[in-house]
Amino acid sequence: MIRRGLQKIPRPLVWSQGAEAPWAGREAADKNFSLRFLEKQLLDRTVRIQETSAPPPKRNSAVLIALYEKKDEVTVILTRRTKEMRSHSGEVSFPGGGQEPDEDLWHTAVREANEEVNLNVSLVRRIGELDHLTTISSESRIVPYVAVLSEPPELRPNPAEVAAILEVPLNELLLPGVYREEKWRWPTQDSERRIFFFEIEADTIWGATANLLRQLLLIGLGRTSAGE
Repeated sequence: MIRRGLQKIPRPLVWSQGAEAPWAGREAADKNFSLRFLEKQLLDRTVRIQETSAPPPKRNSAVLIALYEKKDEVTVILTRRTKEMRSHSGEVSFPGGGQEPDEDLWHTAVREANEEVNLNVSLVRRIGELDHLTTISSESRIVPYVAVLSEPPELRPNPAEVAAILEVPLNELLLPGVYREEKWRWPTQDSERRIFFFEIEADTIWGATANLLRQLLLIGLGRTSAGE
């Protein structure tokens, strides 16, 4: 078990370094993010269900990947969960949560963002989805919605759920040394799992959140798949 900030990262005893960043070696000019280009790419792609080793999901949930422009940089809203949360305590994640009865998942994502970081829902415009995935630890099917905000938001954390709000420029995630991969293997499993990480200032983004960020970056850089 390794620690970074408030979170625990359950690395198994058997692991190895994975591949380099899929955008390594690209010219700096090719790494600049454009919301207009990202929206077109999302419109033209087919959403998939990511194959994982997770068991069948017990519940449906959704996250909101909210993007906006600030000083000509595309920025994403993330949260650091409080250490008191029952699952994924202390981890960096997108605003999101479980679906309520008679609620569609898009409204789940927007409602949770409003509850967690006081996001003004009138700013939100949906532009697409990333591939759906199921988490192993919480056995939850996640639908990731991508949205553009009409202006930089004024956010406020809900102290019951959010220890801090992180507003991260996407171009920073493309810098050398920020992204890495590891290959994990447990004694009870025959195959390895690729685990993705982004090392930002004072925090590590990993797990499902890093998986979705990696996918978002690849799509925004013109890669139509998840970058395999």
